[in-house]
Amino acid sequence: MKKTRSESRNLAARIVHEVTEKEAYTNLALAKFLSESSLSREDKRLVTEMVNGTVRMLKHLDWVLNLFLSQNIDKQHPWIRTVLRISVYQILFMQKIPEYAIVNDAVELAQQKTNQALARVVNGVLRNILRNRDKIEYPVSNTVDYLSIYYSHPEWMVRKWLLEMDREECEKILIYNNSRPKVYLRTNVLKITRDKLIDMLEKEGIFCSSVFLTPWDIEVDDMQVSLEDTDLFQKGYFYIQNPASMLAAPILNPQPGETIYDLCCGVGGKSTHMAELMENKGKIKAFDLYPRKLKLLEENCHRLGIDIVEGEAADITLFSDMPKGNRVLLDAPCSGLGVLNRRSDLRWKKKEENIADLVSLQLKLLQKAAELVEEGGILLYSTCTINKSENEEVVTTFLKKRGDFILTSFAEKISFFLLDEKDRRAAESGMLTILPGKYRTDGMFYALMRRKKRDRDG
Repeated sequence: MKKTRSESRNLAARIVHEVTEKEAYTNLALAKFLSESSLSREDKRLVTEMVNGTVRMLKHLDWVLNLFLSQNIDKQHPWIRTVLRISVYQILFMQKIPEYAIVNDAVELAQQKTNQALARVVNGVLRNILRNRDKIEYPVSNTVDYLSIYYSHPEWMVRKWLLEMDREECEKILIYNNSRPKVYLRTNVLKITRDKLIDMLEKEGIFCSSVFLTPWDIEVDDMQVSLEDTDLFQKGYFYIQNPASMLAAPILNPQPGETIYDLCCGVGGKSTHMAELMENKGKIKAFDLYPRKLKLLEENCHRLGIDIVEGEAADITLFSDMPKGNRVLLDAPCSGLGVLNRRSDLRWKKKEENIADLVSLQLKLLQKAAELVEEGGILLYSTCTINKSENEEVVTTFLKKRGDFILTSFAEKISFFLLDEKDRRAAESGMLTILPGKYRTDGMFYALMRRKKRDRDG
């Protein structure tokens, strides 16, 4: 056991080094290294937690380390940075791991990767932190600095949120972003009922919660096997999707036999859900810039038993004279600040200066999407971010330019989702922001609009 735990810590350090020093994507690096490893499922989970936790809490860890280092962490040898970060993460956030094991493995790895002198530095720093961790001080608690450092988020992000919400809401988001992501499944109602799926999942070693947020979601509590390895996954009985994203299809409310456009469809989470609600009758024209995503869309449709989705690689900003559809979904490219909980490195890869370019693109896409909506038809604009500049402000600007579109209530369409009074009123107004963690889900934004009929609406 001791040997495998040391191997786990060493593997985690290698992955963190790839992410923090070579700018690898955490999820891809984890997938690559773990697929090549002979570690047990339990030890692979340990590696995943150490890697994601260290990357997620980088700013917090560096603050602590700088209190005990004679030279700033940024000036340390790259491998010493990595070893110290992952070791301090274990000390501060993984109390079940024996302290002596953390220090011994750190010193041994530092010696392997650098030299004896730097290994002694690692030993001294870690032992000093262990002796004094109860005395560690953070910036004054009512400042942006405190929230940014303690909860390990970029300052610009915290500052932006504090301008748009109160401190309590902001702090809840920061806490949620640092929690272990939950896994949710969407029941494929074309093939199975949720109750039957839960029973069958448990027989395959997937144990689920009985607390539901939508008519389709299942929260996974524990997995003895990988979801993708189950017979139920291969047969298309479920799709892995967050409940906040499951709201798109019922909000748009596509009907069997209709023609639907799904713009920026990605790998088809929302496309396939719409097809299921349409009883696999009608037509969904799904577009994305990237052929590799459309390949995965095709595979997902085949697995789920869906044949009404037509995928096509295209830049929708170049569309002209396209046939109009009954309903159009634009799930726009965005900053992704509603889904930071699921990607530990995402917060560090996002830049404030890029948001203005995103807003310009979102508005351009929305104007093109509008051209595809028939009179009396429905347009749904969604993002997985929580910034007003990418959400409400984009929609407001669009509506000023297109007087033939009006916001329309969708509160009744998602009455199953237990919104609080404030959010229910927002849904009634036609625009809703779901804050990350508020309902145990990702953050999402939805704006539902109807194109006026000239003879009826003037």
